[in-house]
Amino acid sequence: MHVGAARAVGLFTGVAVVILLAGWLCAAGKGFQFAVTLVVAAAILVHLFGDSLALRAMRARPVGEIERPDLYRTVREQATAARQPMPRLYLSPIRSPNAFATGTGRRAALCCTTGLLETLDERELRAVIAHELAHIKAADTLAGSVTVTLTGLITALSAIALLVPLGDSEETDVPELLGGLLVVLLAPVAFLVVRAGAGRHSEFRADEQAARTTGDPEALAAALLKLEAGMREHPLPRQRTLLPAAHLMTTNPFPTGAWRLFAAHPPTGERVRRLRELRRGWELG
Repeated sequence: MHVGAARAVGLFTGVAVVILLAGWLCAAGKGFQFAVTLVVAAAILVHLFGDSLALRAMRARPVGEIERPDLYRTVREQATAARQPMPRLYLSPIRSPNAFATGTGRRAALCCTTGLLETLDERELRAVIAHELAHIKAADTLAGSVTVTLTGLITALSAIALLVPLGDSEETDVPELLGGLLVVLLAPVAFLVVRAGAGRHSEFRADEQAARTTGDPEALAAALLKLEAGMREHPLPRQRTLLPAAHLMTTNPFPTGAWRLFAAHPPTGERVRRLRELRRGWELG
């Protein structure tokens, strides 16, 4: 099993356990039945829509070779170099420079924003595309699809827990109800922390794989610095629908504010340092 697939299973299992525990604590039998329904619904949502939610949030549309021949050729060349199938190609009209991949196998997709194409030169764009293809190959995108779906689910569940306690108030034990609510309310925070730790490792791995595929670590280092500067000039709109998809992108689209505490990306400076150390190692070797 790929590392990304194993992480996806772990994330889903962890959140499922939290939801089931919260349902049991909130209202025993009735709450547990409701929680089971939520878990089943989440599994169906991940399977049917997990790979498309981020694309919809970014208002991305599919593009082909006729419309964007240069971009299509670059993606095809890097996919060939990495010995993996050509993913579906999407373009988002958002000015914030970034890219992301989602889905696996025949459903794999790679999306670039218009801001990315305006910001990077050909060499840097090649490196970013290789980075996203590395995520697809390692099945990190499966974990990403699970994260996008479950982040929305547990956020909604937390809101419901505040407004609609399960069970009859006369029969429900108050300490148990409060315990269940606490589990549900803390679930999003715990989930984001776990996701952030796992995501940072996958970013380092994808950086290294992209550098090896292109043979040009400095190109990705330069691209990361440009993207960070470009996102400060053209930040991603802080819309609620975009927040769950933020971890999929090449660099953290929310470098400031409270959301940076749960970023799935390592600091850009650390990524650049590692890439340049890799380049120096090649030069000395």
